[in-house]
Amino acid sequence: MVETITKFNDTLNGLIWGWPALALLGFTGVLMTCLTGFFQVTHFSYWWKHTIGAIFKEEHITQHTKDRTISQFQSLCTALAATVGTGNIVGVAGAIATGGPGAVFWMILIAFFGMMTNYSENVLGILYRRKNTEDEWCGGAMYYLKDGLGAKPGMKGVGAALAVLFSIFCVIASFGIGNMSQVNSMVSNVYTAFGIPRIATGIFLFIAVGAVIVGGLKRVAAFTERLVPFMVILYLLGALIIVLTHVTAIPAALVSIFKGAFAMKSVAGGVVGAGIAMAMKMGMKRGVFSNEAGLGSSVMVHSSSNVREPVRQGMWGIFEVFADTVIVCTLTSMVILTSGAVNLETGALTAEAEAVGSSSLVSWAFSSQFGQLGAAFVALAILLFAYSTVLGWSHYGSKAFEYLFGTKAIMVYRVVFAVIVLAGSVVEAKLAWDISDTFNGLMMLPNLIGVVILSPQVRQCTKNYVDRKLHGMDLEPMLSMIPEIQAVQEKELEAAGGED
Repeated sequence: MVETITKFNDTLNGLIWGWPALALLGFTGVLMTCLTGFFQVTHFSYWWKHTIGAIFKEEHITQHTKDRTISQFQSLCTALAATVGTGNIVGVAGAIATGGPGAVFWMILIAFFGMMTNYSENVLGILYRRKNTEDEWCGGAMYYLKDGLGAKPGMKGVGAALAVLFSIFCVIASFGIGNMSQVNSMVSNVYTAFGIPRIATGIFLFIAVGAVIVGGLKRVAAFTERLVPFMVILYLLGALIIVLTHVTAIPAALVSIFKGAFAMKSVAGGVVGAGIAMAMKMGMKRGVFSNEAGLGSSVMVHSSSNVREPVRQGMWGIFEVFADTVIVCTLTSMVILTSGAVNLETGALTAEAEAVGSSSLVSWAFSSQFGQLGAAFVALAILLFAYSTVLGWSHYGSKAFEYLFGTKAIMVYRVVFAVIVLAGSVVEAKLAWDISDTFNGLMMLPNLIGVVILSPQVRQCTKNYVDRKLHGMDLEPMLSMIPEIQAVQEKELEAAGGED
């Protein structure tokens, strides 16, 4: 059975992650970057000031809400909880092992344009969100596909069908990228570092995950806003120590990244074109796996924010991708490249690194510097990263499940999700990652179709915001595509003095 599933998944994965899909992913990022005037660059200081720079200055950014919404900071932390996972450690190592150091360049490049893909998803998510019977905001690709794409002439059926397909793929993907692959990495590293049996760790995680997700988004958000800053800062400090102890290797590592990206030589010793293709493919795939820009996933938690301005939440999406890939993934890659795990001349793994396998490269780098303590540190980092990802993705899957079956059915999903944690502790690692890749791609396709077709609305909303906030024009704010919600949000924004 496992062999049959593996063969089928390999075939499907090859089709989904072929060059046409990757081209669509890149095209969407470039398109949204151009339509918004390279917003991530031209307004860098503005979005930085109004996202991470505002959390210590503007109380409402972090203040807990009394209704069923969550704060802007909680939405960021929950989104980062889902994106900052094993992809930042194991995924980066796998990309380098397969595609060589050049994969890092393509990972960062796709993240640069992915900032605006994620921005656009969040803007559309806020524009098309609505309240459910529990007075909670519901938003995501399924809503802008059904109500946005579906509103185009002759597209009602197409929009509705794509919304259902996206939701189905999201539910299944939550069991892969958001559950099995994360749990598998956790139990494997805990076993390697501490010798604790995989099933024992699986049972512990089943209890730990179930206890949080049964309380819904408010409990998940309250937990992640404490866990995420701690785990990210802890990991970055540890990684910086490794890189700084090998500071003389940094120039050679940077050179190997650029040489590998434009491939003077294939990592496998093949033709030059094959080296470039593999570096690009692995960099883009692992980049998307890490930051999820283009999947339409994190928008489901961003849409639950108490924000009113779509662009304001879009800017949190830019920071999310920046923090996940440009900062965390890049630092992970430098740990691997400067520690001696890779021959910087050929781009291939050294014999010692090859012996431990790509999934343990970062652990090997830390243990070579700090011994068993280093391996234990990485095991702890993966445990925290993966656990937070499981919590974040439990919300994504529940919102997609809610779209398909209604609000009352959410508890069924949460129970099944917790049970699958146990399955993730014993499933074959490679199969778990490959299944995750497949359903990432299946989610990505309908979402990107929606983003591209609705791109004029993102451009219009961005221009409206920039004209009002930066140029001081007296314009009606563009807050929602649903007239009733637009009217309510506009009154609330006016009551708040125009500040969001």
